[in-house]
Amino acid sequence: MTERPRLSVIGTGYLGATHAVCMVELGYDVIGLDIDQSKIDALRAGRIPFFEPGLPELLVKHMDSGRLRFTTDYAEVAAFADVHFICVGTPQQKGQYAADLTYVEAAFASLAEHLTRRVLVVGKSTVPAGTAARMADLLAERAPNKEVELVWNPEFLREGFAVEDTLRPDRLVFGVRSAWAEETIRSAFQPIIDAGTPVIVTDFATAELVKVAANSFLATKISFINAMAEVCEVTGADVTQLADAIGHDVRIGRRFLNAGLGFGGGCLPKDIRAFIARAGELGVDQAVSFLRDVDEINLRRRARTVEFGLELLDGSYHGAKVAVLGAAFKPNSDDVRDSPALDVAAGVARRGAEVVVFDPQANESARKLQPQLGYADSLEEAVAGADLIMLLTEWQEFRSMSPDTIAGLVSRRNLVDGRNVLDPVEWRAAGWAYRALGRP
Repeated sequence: MTERPRLSVIGTGYLGATHAVCMVELGYDVIGLDIDQSKIDALRAGRIPFFEPGLPELLVKHMDSGRLRFTTDYAEVAAFADVHFICVGTPQQKGQYAADLTYVEAAFASLAEHLTRRVLVVGKSTVPAGTAARMADLLAERAPNKEVELVWNPEFLREGFAVEDTLRPDRLVFGVRSAWAEETIRSAFQPIIDAGTPVIVTDFATAELVKVAANSFLATKISFINAMAEVCEVTGADVTQLADAIGHDVRIGRRFLNAGLGFGGGCLPKDIRAFIARAGELGVDQAVSFLRDVDEINLRRRARTVEFGLELLDGSYHGAKVAVLGAAFKPNSDDVRDSPALDVAAGVARRGAEVVVFDPQANESARKLQPQLGYADSLEEAVAGADLIMLLTEWQEFRSMSPDTIAGLVSRRNLVDGRNVLDPVEWRAAGWAYRALGRP
C-alpha cells in the first residue's frame, strides 16, 4: 500500500484505548469502537477510564485534532477503516483456567458481516494457540468480501509504560498467510518499522504462542527467585544479595529477579493459567506440570506474607490495626486484578485485623473488589495508630518513607516489607521489627 491505511480499533479497554491513541500519535487516522456506551462517552469527553501515565494528554490532543473518534457502530467502522485491530479482552473463565474467548468471537463475528471490501483484520488479543485459524475461518465464512484476510499481532504492553511500549516496542510479531497481508500490516506500522524496530514474520500459531510464552518465562523468573527466597528463609541467606550475584551473569540478567510478594495483574496470572489449560488440551503434560509449579510458588508467597505479619503480632491479628500500603498489583497502575497486595490485605482482614489500605491510584478500584476493608486518603492517615505496616506495592512514596517520621505516627513499630525495597539496617536501627521475604 502506498498510502497510510485508515485504522479501526475494536475494544477500548486498556489495550484498545492505548493502541488507538498511540496510532494517531504515529500519524494515522483512527476510529475506536466499543459496545459499552459509557466507555465511548468517557473517551469522547477526553477521559481515560484507567490510570496510565501520558495517555490522557495524548487522548485530548488527538480528539482535538479530529483524527481520532469513537463509536458503537460496526457499520461506521467498516466503512472507514482499511485495517481493523481486534483488542478485546480474554479474561480467565470463572472457576476455570481457560481463557474466555466470548468477546473475541463476538467482535470478529460483528465486524465480519460489514466487510464488503478487501481489508485486513488484525488480532491483538492474547488467545490460545489455534484461535487465529478459527477466526480466519469465521471471516471467510461470514464476510461478504471473500478477500478479507487476518494477521495475528500480539501485544507486549507493560502497565505504567504502555505509551512507550506502543510507540517504541522492542519487537513486532506478525502471523500472516499471504504476501498481501504482510505488506498491509507493515503499512499499518511503517513509522515504527522505519525507526528500526525488529520485525518477526511467522505463522498464526507461533504468533499466538509468542505472548503467552514470553509472559510464562517472565513469571518463571519471578517464581524462581521466590523459590530461592524460601530456601534463604530456612538457611539465613539474603535473597536480594543472591539475586544481585546471579544477575551479573549475562545469561541470566538481573531484571525480574526481585523476590517478594510475586506477580499479579491482568496478564501474567491469567496468561499462564490459560497456557496451562491449552497445553492440557493438547496433551503436553510436562508443560502443564511446570507452569502449575510456577503459579503455585507465586501464590505461596502471599500466604507467607500473611504469616510474617502474624509472627510480628505474637500470633494473632485480632484487635490489631494493620496499615496496608498498596493495592495495585504494581506501581504506576490502578489495576487490582489478581493483585497480591489486595489478596494479602483481604487475608489479614479475614484473620481479625482492622485493615486500612492506601494506594496513590488504586483505592477506588480496590474498594469495588474488597469493600469490607478500610481505605485512607494518604500514607499518614493509613499508618496512624497502626500496630503493623505491610508494604505490598512498591510505589516511590512508600520506598522513600522515613522510619523515624513514620515511627511518630504508629502505635507499634512492626513492618513487613513485601517487596524488599526498604533498607532493613536503617529501619531496624530506628527501632522497627522488620521482616521481608527471603531475608534474615
